[in-house]
Amino acid sequence: MTRKITLSTLALYAVLILLAAAYLLPAWLTVITSLKTPAEISLPRSWELPATLNLGSFVDAFHLLRPNIVNSLVLTVCATLLSTVLGSLNGYVFAKWKFPGSEILFTLFLFGMFIPYQVILIPLFHTLRAMNLYGGLPGLILAHVVYGLPITSLIFRNFYAQIPDSLMESATLDGAGFYAIYFRIIFPLSIPGFVVTSLWQFTQIWNEFLWGICLTRHTANPITVGLAQLAGGQAVSWNLPMAGSIMAALPVLLIYILLGRYFIRGLLAGSVKE
Repeated sequence: MTRKITLSTLALYAVLILLAAAYLLPAWLTVITSLKTPAEISLPRSWELPATLNLGSFVDAFHLLRPNIVNSLVLTVCATLLSTVLGSLNGYVFAKWKFPGSEILFTLFLFGMFIPYQVILIPLFHTLRAMNLYGGLPGLILAHVVYGLPITSLIFRNFYAQIPDSLMESATLDGAGFYAIYFRIIFPLSIPGFVVTSLWQFTQIWNEFLWGICLTRHTANPITVGLAQLAGGQAVSWNLPMAGSIMAALPVLLIYILLGRYFIRGLLAGSVKE
């Protein structure tokens, strides 16, 4: 059975193709600029393909950004794991172990989701200095863990609310306590929630710039700060920051390419109550 293509459908696809092309233009310029030599890079020739492929830009950029990449990996992995596990425990308590005032406390807890980074920057700076955590990765990890707890707790709380209470009641009758129920019943059912929160936190923490530049010294700067410093100055070899930006974007891009379908499934898991 053939489907008739109308003029309005063709117009819609044409508009979508134009919008996609406009959206991808910066990525196109980034790729071709990273493959050029510094002598080829100029504004009038920015759209031209490189005469010869210059893969040395990626080697040089990786050498310059290697400490920042290591910092970002340590920061992102540690903060993601901690905020996800703690968010799971919070969601477990708020969904299955309610106590007087728990709903009010949960509502107040969620206010942290709506506080911009810029608003708490100065108090956070003074807090980390008072705790002797300013300037290094531990302080930045702590900041991201605390800031990520509201969203991870919300996701897990909504996910756990769909788990039948009868499972917990049966486990309680068998003598299981708080942690036994969590590790033997709740945790094995939490894989979709862990996928969603892990991907969300990884993306947010890896791409964050403001806290990275304000709360760490040079030796602990994440890759976003290192990339900004790579593009700083008056005489910039633009092939290097372009190559660096591609390397900085690759981890998140690959994660969503490989695990994107699980992210969507995790978001939809428990959305319909039977």
